[in-house]
Amino acid sequence: MTIAAAVTAPTTAPLHVAPRHAAQPRAAPRRDPSPLNPNAPAQQALRTAASAPPPSSSSSDSARAHIANLDKVLGKPPQVPRAAANNTQDPEQEPLSVRHGLLNALNLSFFVPMPGMRARGTAADEHMSPRSLMHMQQLLSADSPRASPRSTIAPRWRSLHGEGGWAGLLDPLDSDLRRELLRYGDFVQAAYQAFHSLPTASARHRGLMLPDRSYRPTRSLFATSALSMPPWAKRPNTPEWLTQQSNWVGYVAVCESEREVARMGRRDIAIVLRGTATCLEWAENLRASLVPLDGESSDGAEAGAEEPKVARGFLSLYKTAGEKVKSLSEEVMEEVRRLMEKYKGEQLSITVVGHSLGAALALLVADEVAATIPDAPPVAVVSFGGPKVGNAAFVDRLGSSGKVNVLRIVNAGDMVTKVPGVAPRLPHKKEQYQHVGAELRIDSKNSPCLRPDAGPACRHDLEAYLHLIDGFTGTGRPFRHDARRSVIRLLQLQRGNVKKEYVNRARELGVDPTAPADVGRSMAYGNCAVASPSS
Repeated sequence: MTIAAAVTAPTTAPLHVAPRHAAQPRAAPRRDPSPLNPNAPAQQALRTAASAPPPSSSSSDSARAHIANLDKVLGKPPQVPRAAANNTQDPEQEPLSVRHGLLNALNLSFFVPMPGMRARGTAADEHMSPRSLMHMQQLLSADSPRASPRSTIAPRWRSLHGEGGWAGLLDPLDSDLRRELLRYGDFVQAAYQAFHSLPTASARHRGLMLPDRSYRPTRSLFATSALSMPPWAKRPNTPEWLTQQSNWVGYVAVCESEREVARMGRRDIAIVLRGTATCLEWAENLRASLVPLDGESSDGAEAGAEEPKVARGFLSLYKTAGEKVKSLSEEVMEEVRRLMEKYKGEQLSITVVGHSLGAALALLVADEVAATIPDAPPVAVVSFGGPKVGNAAFVDRLGSSGKVNVLRIVNAGDMVTKVPGVAPRLPHKKEQYQHVGAELRIDSKNSPCLRPDAGPACRHDLEAYLHLIDGFTGTGRPFRHDARRSVIRLLQLQRGNVKKEYVNRARELGVDPTAPADVGRSMAYGNCAVASPSS
């Protein structure tokens, strides 16, 4: 007798239980599936209940209560069937956002089948790349960054910070290094967000949202252009920040969480610099002639060809002081010395990270730290889509310092990484621009979300860089199947370069690709303020 029959039988009927080990030869009877079996379909349970003789009301209530108690003991929730026949809906056809919630319906482990989830088996979904849609559940997660697990990197922090030139860590990409790169990339995204939210705000009133709460921003940084906008070029409706000479360009932050310091093996000082945002910054990018680091040009002096030289525009933004702010060079050096004195006796590191123009300025920062601070800690430069900055002598100067290691992350097809500034124009001299440091090469064509013919803006976009780093495993290898980074911001910034199937799927799941990009929705940020000067 089945358990279901036993618990639903009238209480007056005697129940005979045969001995457990007694041999009872008999023909195999037809057994109805037990309602206690969690794998039994709800429809089969309904058919079994319909074929059984209707018990009395009191006995049915008692049986249901008894089954519920058994379910609690077994730790398995009951299978609740759909009640109304007219409203019965196959759970396979039920909207994914209802079954798993919007967060699960939109997240990058949706492209590969995940345990406990079932992809829709329709033929219409099979043409999407990769193999299935299950990874989209994680790709478009709006409220959770789903960051990779943090492992202790204290024993190997020096190699992850560039000692040895990242040999053996780039191809295939080391998982700990990937996580560090994504964190520093998010720091730059925070700089972009802080600037565009209030471009004309002073440092004391600027809000900054950091993606890692273990870091605290300690000083705002400003870059000033030596150029000025001519009166004829100004338009009545042009925002003031587009033409002003001094603009907020980034910040300095330090790791203050003792737990994170122990995990990383040192206290890290991060110098974060955004890319080009104003008209005068664009104009400085176009000043691509090579000048000595001290700013004094040596035109006509053949001997000067061997001295370190950098792009005139980058050096101008780095060294020029504004009416109310110091130069970027002065601000950075003062803050680095202050933090080194504050944490004297501790193991320190300096990480200078930037995107585009910020990557070029990061090289100038690293060079000055190594040249002017004798006891400076190890310096690593993380460059996202950075242009060439100086000549071969400048490259040798950085390499011979013994303190600076440079990692350039380059997206194939990103034109900015191939030119001395923004314009591919070289001076008619013997000196030529050269790249510096190790290279991590990624490619938009490897992304399951981006179109293979993604345009130049997408190939240079920072969020596209971070998306590709999150999925990069090695040259010639497929996109990482367990990539966790949300692509909501990528979808909103690069909608025209995202595959149509993904845009349509996002709309179906309730994500508006036309909504303004909000970095705070795609990352778990904490709020903090930047003080200037630091206290």
